[in-house]
Amino acid sequence: MPNIALILKTEISRVARKEVRAEIETLKKASAAHRALIADLRRQISVLEKELRHVVKGTTRSTAATGSEDEEAAGTKRRFSAARLAAHRSKLGLSAANYGQLVGVSGQTIYHWEQGKARPRAAQLESLAAVRGLGAREVAQRLNT
Repeated sequence: MPNIALILKTEISRVARKEVRAEIETLKKASAAHRALIADLRRQISVLEKELRHVVKGTTRSTAATGSEDEEAAGTKRRFSAARLAAHRSKLGLSAANYGQLVGVSGQTIYHWEQGKARPRAAQLESLAAVRGLGAREVAQRLNT
């Protein structure tokens, strides 16, 4: 006569496996659906990020165009480079005092600007820009007068 406890145990194991298998199948289907949804959302995010970059790039260009118009109306924004100042002065063959006379500052100030010890103010930057636009003959004329 077979052992009833053993038969009962195997039958319970079989029914439990069957139930677990049914539950796992529904979880697998739900998991696959969630993965597909996540992949779709990632694709949408990628497309939206590309659109956003395109829009920002276009906005930056239009802002830059508008900004340059504003700068022209309010005077252009000038940059200063000590090395370029020194190079321009040596190209013209001027002393710091003569170059300072053109800009409207002292020769010592020109030295300080070239060495990076000081920086010109906005009005002085405009004067420097005006001098940079001059040729050697024009500089000589201005210094002689």
